[in-house]
Amino acid sequence: MDAADAIALEDATLADEAVLQNPFPFYARMREEDPVHYDKTLHAWLVARYADVRTVLLDADTFSMERGWSTNYAHGFLEEFVEILERDGGGFFPDVIMTDPPRHTRVRKLMEQAFTAHRVKALEAAITERVVRFLDALPPAGTIDGINDLALPLTIDILAEQLGIPHEYQTKIERWTLALSAQVGRMQNREEMQQNAADICEMQQYIIAMIEERRQAPGNDLVSDLVHARNPSEDRPVLDFAELVACTRALIGGGSETTANGIAGLLLMIATRPDAAARLFADLEDSRTVNRFVEEALRLLPPPRALSRVATRDTELGGVAIPENGQVLIMFASANRDQRQFPEPEAFDIDRPNLIGHVTFGAGIHRCVGLALARMEMAVVAREVSRHLDIGLAVPLEDIAYIPSTSNHSMQRLPLTYRKREAA
Repeated sequence: MDAADAIALEDATLADEAVLQNPFPFYARMREEDPVHYDKTLHAWLVARYADVRTVLLDADTFSMERGWSTNYAHGFLEEFVEILERDGGGFFPDVIMTDPPRHTRVRKLMEQAFTAHRVKALEAAITERVVRFLDALPPAGTIDGINDLALPLTIDILAEQLGIPHEYQTKIERWTLALSAQVGRMQNREEMQQNAADICEMQQYIIAMIEERRQAPGNDLVSDLVHARNPSEDRPVLDFAELVACTRALIGGGSETTANGIAGLLLMIATRPDAAARLFADLEDSRTVNRFVEEALRLLPPPRALSRVATRDTELGGVAIPENGQVLIMFASANRDQRQFPEPEAFDIDRPNLIGHVTFGAGIHRCVGLALARMEMAVVAREVSRHLDIGLAVPLEDIAYIPSTSNHSMQRLPLTYRKREAA
């Protein structure tokens, strides 16, 4: 980081606002000098190299997702946050998809019934139609905010259709998802926590009503799939009420902000990598080219910045001793730019032989449950945006600002210029 170069690495922190705005020099310095770096501000070890990140992701027994998630949730305000949700939000429902086995195993198998290959394939035509309709409504040329005018409203529009939520709830869904992500971003103050908690209460009350409605009259949507998912081989064959609320809440959060961030990164790559964008445009009917373009964008600009795990015992990682109850943060973008795994890591190269080896969706038992749907949405956007628009960056790259968060890598705005292609 420009900021990290000015101070000793041992004192550098991910929580530094300059690092949050441009973390990549910091990541590179960690990978070379201190790949399991103790962050004194966050009281956590930052895991920077690909091999060490994979070790953490694949060893759920030693590095607990559940304890990592709960350690950071509503950081510093958990007791008051829980009180607010129990009083006004129908209850406090921990994120069950973030638990450890055996509960995680049972819940994930049930959630996967909402993300079958058949459902994802069936959704593609409808999602393509929505994206095309959205792009057709734009004026012939102009400027657009790739986040707030395109990626986020488009993603929420698609999500609302998938969940059976009225489309007029778009503004509410934006507020709800930002409130959720703030609980793991470690950057909110007490006043912000109270407002975020109020938004999550509103969200949960809506979800509770939706679950009751789907129990009585199931529809062709993801919430109905969750409500009626069943695994007869389990002692508890269905998701209980608290699990349904938590899983539906996770679908809304992951299916809107996280996917929107992925699409924003994709748009940034199209706007700033002209050679790769030209190849994409030339091969729009080649699904392999489109899919690999998406994967390379996900490698370079993963939506998650860091996720936490907690050591369940004294262990060693990358030659560094991690004590029992020590917290480690998985640095996704750093691992994805590790030259030991990806030669010339800063280059945008869709012909990389190990391209899909990136860790953006995680690995092991906690690999993103909705990754097939996210990949399909991003492929549709890559194809249709390239088909319909010629886009460029409207500001210098260094002027793009990011939301302060240790968990998500989210642009505040993405100013783009565009003109419609005549062939579209």
